[in-house]
Amino acid sequence: MALLRALRRCPVPRAQSCPGGGPGAGPAAPSLQAGPLLLRLPPPGPAFHAGRWLSSSAASKELLMKLRRQTGYSFVNCKKALETCGGDLTQAESWLHKQAQKEGWSKAARLHGRKTKEGLIGLVQEGNTTVLVEVNCETDFVSRNLKFQQLVQQVALGTLLHCQSLKDQLSTYSKGFLSSSELSELQAGPEREGSLKDQLALAIGKLGENMTLKRAAWVKVPAGFYVGSYVHGAAHSPSLHNLVLGKYGALVVCETAEQKANLEDLGRRLGQHVVGMAPLSVGSLDDEPGGEAETRMLAQPYLLDPSITLGQYVQPRGVSVVDFVRFECGEGEEAAEAE
Repeated sequence: MALLRALRRCPVPRAQSCPGGGPGAGPAAPSLQAGPLLLRLPPPGPAFHAGRWLSSSAASKELLMKLRRQTGYSFVNCKKALETCGGDLTQAESWLHKQAQKEGWSKAARLHGRKTKEGLIGLVQEGNTTVLVEVNCETDFVSRNLKFQQLVQQVALGTLLHCQSLKDQLSTYSKGFLSSSELSELQAGPEREGSLKDQLALAIGKLGENMTLKRAAWVKVPAGFYVGSYVHGAAHSPSLHNLVLGKYGALVVCETAEQKANLEDLGRRLGQHVVGMAPLSVGSLDDEPGGEAETRMLAQPYLLDPSITLGQYVQPRGVSVVDFVRFECGEGEEAAEAE
């Protein structure tokens, strides 16, 4: 009920967040940067003779600062990397990532099994493809950390690239889901090496909490269809490829005979309804109006005007609701724990 009250206090869905917080309160708090990761370095090897990069203290300090800025690792680890790689910046960065990967996998193995009830829903739209993902962690504190949000970004972009690689001729919309194991095997996306499970291990190593790639959903539409979307408690970040983050997310697939100017606003309102009313099916315009317990979307009282049904709100606007997807962060975790 608190979520419904928060949503209804936001009659204009263009607002990016709702007053009052509530269970949908997303990552509105400023992102907290993780501190430098102190790697567990392997035992020292044979005696090492300083390379040419140490011949100039000014040049070596500049290289050290540059590597520190590029990677975020501690000065101790960056110095060790440059010494190991003879001052080669590219090799030093690669060496650091490999050491961090080893540390991440080791920490992931130790933390495996710890509950991950918190996290974020991420939404990305590009062209005719829309992606919704869920990544979980142990605490809300970590979910507000930029490093964790960058992991959500990698999962969303990896899913987006996977969808765009599917060469299908669309005559109607297509929808798909990816499980945790399927997500883990996807490539990490542009400018990242390895798979999403490699990025997950890196994030666990840096932030020190158990994390899981929970699930993903995607929708692709041809001309004549539109995907409305809404993320509750939304926070946008241009630095994160315009990723939208929150605790609840919804996609609503609509069919329309012509491109209308207000489709974005209408799609956002429909997504807001799906988040707040949690329907289980679309139903039809012929369904008898139901009450608060109604699970058919079109027969439910419209979230922002309960005096009419959602079907009565949609019908005069010239669109047909054909499908939807709803994600709630941590959904199913409490039931699984009870079992």
